[in-house]
Amino acid sequence: MKNTLRNDIVLRPRFQMELTQEQQIVLEAFENSKNPTFSIKRVDDHIFIKFNAREHHFWSPQLHLEIIETDNGKVQLYGLFGPNPTLWTFFIFLHFGVATLFIVVGIWAYSSAALQKPYGLQLGLMISMVLFWFILYAFGRGGKSKGKPQMETLYRFMGEILLEVPGKNRNKAVN
Repeated sequence: MKNTLRNDIVLRPRFQMELTQEQQIVLEAFENSKNPTFSIKRVDDHIFIKFNAREHHFWSPQLHLEIIETDNGKVQLYGLFGPNPTLWTFFIFLHFGVATLFIVVGIWAYSSAALQKPYGLQLGLMISMVLFWFILYAFGRGGKSKGKPQMETLYRFMGEILLEVPGKNRNKAVN
């Protein structure tokens, strides 16, 4: 299977494929896969593939697959790479906290300026929060690059399972 992952600046890369196999057969192929490197969980039409504890590190991604049957009888696979949900929630919490503080300090600075009081401290705090946002961004980009080899490993593993499933012909990737 050709590697069709793009190198765009996206937080959570997505892809989709049209499958030739039946939905239930594909779901069972993932569920019955015996690869010690991965932990695979199935919930209805969703497959979650993660690295096992030995291979897992702080920046390890996971692959969420949704395999659904469309109205015209075809089967669509939707894939989404993402960080560990706990890590993702923590990053969102940090961004939300910095944004909230930025707004509060901005209101404080505006009030001080309107009352003709010094507001240098507030401006300094706002600038430091913007710098903190850039640090968070750089930290996230660095983590994404550390997780990219594992993301490609997850994609190859998914491709291997799909190639093993009996079907009419090859699957077509759609991005």
